[in-house]
Amino acid sequence: MRPRASLAAALALCGALAGCGRASGSSAGALDVPPPTATGASSPAASPTDSSGVSPEAERVAPLGRPGAWRITTYYTAVESLHNGRLKAVKGCPELHCSHGKAPLGSYPEDFLAVIQEEGSGRITSGPQRGRYLNWSHSVGYWLDDTTRDSAGHPLRPWSSAAADRSVLARGQRFAIVECGRDGNGHRIEAAVCAAFRKARWTVTDLFRPGYGGENHADVYIGEETGPGFAGSPFYTTLSGATLGPS
Repeated sequence: MRPRASLAAALALCGALAGCGRASGSSAGALDVPPPTATGASSPAASPTDSSGVSPEAERVAPLGRPGAWRITTYYTAVESLHNGRLKAVKGCPELHCSHGKAPLGSYPEDFLAVIQEEGSGRITSGPQRGRYLNWSHSVGYWLDDTTRDSAGHPLRPWSSAAADRSVLARGQRFAIVECGRDGNGHRIEAAVCAAFRKARWTVTDLFRPGYGGENHADVYIGEETGPGFAGSPFYTTLSGATLGPS
C-alpha cells in the first residue's frame, strides 16, 4: 500500500497519495465474495440490524463525530495475476528509502498498474520480483517493497488499518462502524457486507492531509483483491451516512 506520510523522503500524508477516499461505490455485477474475517479474536459478533442497517448497539454507543454523517471509503491491494493487460515497463526505486528513482523495476500489465496508481499497492506474482510489492505514491513514484505500508512504515492490516481526518479521529484511535448507512448510489448496504464492516475493529494509522479527507471521512483497508473485476465487489464500496463508535 501507499504509505501516507513520511518514510524517507518525507512522503506526503494521505490525500496526496493514490486511492485515498476513492471507491467504486457500485456493486453492479459484483462478485460473490464472502464476508471477510475481522482482524482480532476479541472482535464481537455482529449484531442484527433493522431494515435500515442500524444495529441495536448504535442506539447504545456514544457516537464518534456526528451520527449518520460519516462517509467510509475502502481501498485494497491489487494482485498481478488477476490482470492481463499489455505489459508496460516501470522505473522507480528498488528499495524503500528512495524517492523518484529511475531504476528498472520490471514490466507489468497496464491494468494492474492503473489499480496501483488508484489504490497505492500491488502484489507481484511473476518474474524475479514475485512475492514482493510494487507500491506507488504521488510524492515518491513507484518503489519495490516487501509489504504494503501505512504512513509510519508499518504493514497494513486488512480489516483493521484506516485513515481519517485528525480533527475527529487521532492517529492510533480505534473505532467501529456501528451503522452502515447506504452506498454511494443511495442503496441499502447488503446485510452480509454491513455485518463484515461492523464486525471489524479499525485503528487510525494514517491521517488525511488537511483539505483532502474531510472531517467526516474515513478510508478503511480491506486487503487484497480476491478475483477479476474486484472493483465491482460489494466490499469495495462507499458507506454514506454511516455512524462510528469507539472500540
